[in-house]
Amino acid sequence: MIIIGELINGMYKDVGKAILNKETDVIQHLAQEQVRAGATILDVNTGPYSKNPMDDMKWLIESIQKVTDVPLSLDSTKSDVIEEGLKIVKKRAIINSTSADADKMDKIFSLTKKYNAQVIGLTMDRSGIPNSKDKRLELAATIVAKAMEFDIAIDDLYLDPIAFPVNVAQQQGPEVLEAIREFAHLSDPAPRTVIGLSNVSQGAKPRSLINRTFLAMALSSGLTAA
Repeated sequence: MIIIGELINGMYKDVGKAILNKETDVIQHLAQEQVRAGATILDVNTGPYSKNPMDDMKWLIESIQKVTDVPLSLDSTKSDVIEEGLKIVKKRAIINSTSADADKMDKIFSLTKKYNAQVIGLTMDRSGIPNSKDKRLELAATIVAKAMEFDIAIDDLYLDPIAFPVNVAQQQGPEVLEAIREFAHLSDPAPRTVIGLSNVSQGAKPRSLINRTFLAMALSSGLTAA
């Protein structure tokens, strides 16, 4: 089970402030706490309010790598920000992420190949996040096919079926679990799978209970990472 810690994200108030003021100790504490809690990969995201995301991404990575050597997941909607991070990571990184849109995949898979990275593929496109397992599977097949075009090893690809919060879309839980099961049949070897586990309990009160229950169900469906 691969656990990706997601707390180093500028959308969180304390992290955004730390990035703005270059408070290295705050970022390093978050990195170390997540690793102690079991994270095997750390997600790094400058957040939507960064005025200099390329510089901030570089600073975050350098700060984190001074206190831990776990691999990093570089998380940005901007490919140049991701590339800035890929240039300086010490261990093989994960790119977070690409959608199933052709232009997005071309940019992200080019970086994946150039820097020998791994990559997360979101089963969504310009029309949004699908509601059905079948549409998720269709988009996943598109992502797998494009990865093959770029000669990317399929076991370096993580497919994310995109989990909805259960308090607004309870019917989506079974669709996500079934999608995870069927992703395994898209290729041999099978692509890996990942979910944003905290999304499942967003807006609900017993978050820990919901998260661990859904995680157990997802693991039994073949989930690789969360």
